[in-house]
Amino acid sequence: MVVVDLDGPGAKQVANQIGGSAITLDLSDLGAVDTLDLRCDILINNAGLQHISAIEDFSPERFSHMLRVMLEAPFRLVRQVLPQMYARKWGRIINISSVHGLRASPYKAAYVTAKHGLEGLSKVIALEGAARGVTSNCINPAYVRTPLVEQQIASQAVAHGIEPDEVLEQIMLAPLAKKQLIEPSQVAEFAAYLCSPYADVMTGSSFVMDGGWTAR
Repeated sequence: MVVVDLDGPGAKQVANQIGGSAITLDLSDLGAVDTLDLRCDILINNAGLQHISAIEDFSPERFSHMLRVMLEAPFRLVRQVLPQMYARKWGRIINISSVHGLRASPYKAAYVTAKHGLEGLSKVIALEGAARGVTSNCINPAYVRTPLVEQQIASQAVAHGIEPDEVLEQIMLAPLAKKQLIEPSQVAEFAAYLCSPYADVMTGSSFVMDGGWTAR
């Protein structure tokens, strides 16, 4: 098991917990991504970052950077591991997308674009890999209790001049029927299910964990 992350100490901590190894890597450096030479039966694309800005003020370089991390790097990683999976006639590609892979929100042009692109990529992988034992699916959570979301809460509190709890209630959880953050463990457990024999026929799908956001 290999954990790849920009945060070297964090990657090492996770790797130690699962008995794996860690690689410190900036996924926006696509040349470095191509040198990884990964060999695995299961690939989980989970890296993400956020930037909130009106389109006319959105930095083109920031836009490009986010797409490299969340769309181009997953493509290049999948491209590396598929031949090995095909040779073994078994493999699992799990793309941690977002409710924003299915719905748009204002001021999140790069994030929404990247996640919509990841949805399409995942479906193409599913169609190409089905006859060779490889499945490909997206998991689409709403807001998960991660450092990324905690930073968004803090930033929104400052921007709107309100308390963090009010950001959750009035802004982030407003579209959800079930008003709570998703725990990382819930996403991880569903990813594990998609790797189990019970999920052999589940491919090319987007599984929402959004507290009822897309039910509206």
